Amino acid sequence: MPVRKPSTERQRRLGAELRRMREHIGMSINEAAIVHRTDRTTVSNTESARSGVSSDRVRVWAANYRCPDGRYVDALADMARERGAYWWDEYRDGLPAGLLDIAEMEHRASALRSAQIMHMPGMLQLPDYMRGIFAEAVPTMDAADLDRHVEFRTRRAALLDRSDPPPCEFLVHEAALRMRFGDRKVLRRQIEHLLEQADRSNVTVRVVPFGAGGFANAGSSTLYACGPVPELDTVQIDVPTGVTFLHAETHLVNYRAVLDSMRRRAVEPGASLDFIRQVAEEI
Repeated sequence: MPVRKPSTERQRRLGAELRRMREHIGMSINEAAIVHRTDRTTVSNTESARSGVSSDRVRVWAANYRCPDGRYVDALADMARERGAYWWDEYRDGLPAGLLDIAEMEHRASALRSAQIMHMPGMLQLPDYMRGIFAEAVPTMDAADLDRHVEFRTRRAALLDRSDPPPCEFLVHEAALRMRFGDRKVLRRQIEHLLEQADRSNVTVRVVPFGAGGFANAGSSTLYACGPVPELDTVQIDVPTGVTFLHAETHLVNYRAVLDSMRRRAVEPGASLDFIRQVAEEI
């Protein structure tokens, strides 16, 4: 296939899985090229997502690698069939690519788990609250850039209105409930909105109170997207340079443990809503 435009995180993930499959059986790129009856450049470009790959090629290569996991191969073949434009592509020239990759990750997820320490979950934020957050950005955003960021984050929430929305678990630390971005009125309305969204059948909100003490990875927020098979789960974390996506097996195991640890310290969903209402009354 021809070399394509700059790849997305999801396209890079597909290439990385093909590379992982090859390396798992100890096959070099040169050996793979011979087995696939192609050249090493094609193998390299496919694994690095510089070139696209068809679902048929995914299946042929998986067979050549003797991959025994049919569900995993089916999921990769489905990834290769993903084509067309999506709503986030409208922002490709106006926002960092990592933000678009987050939207695609959420769109493709079979379930989402989110752990938020200092902010409300992005998908559950109101525009005024978003503006309060973005107002603190360094360097300062100009008005047009701020509007784009607010609009984009607002559109991400449409995922919850789909006919088949993914189950979403939001673990929210008490610090996020009390940290003000904007004035007191903005925070109170944001908390009310959080309570409204928690009424959705696919949304679970659990609060981790200050009294729960410390927990693993307490210094950063985490977004965990479940794939069609566990091997294709993805972790997204914020870093000073933007966003990072992790999908090595060790990362997935560790972040699942981190979220499980935070959940054990969280209040049960019903009691969490009572906790949030109490915080709202104190504002």
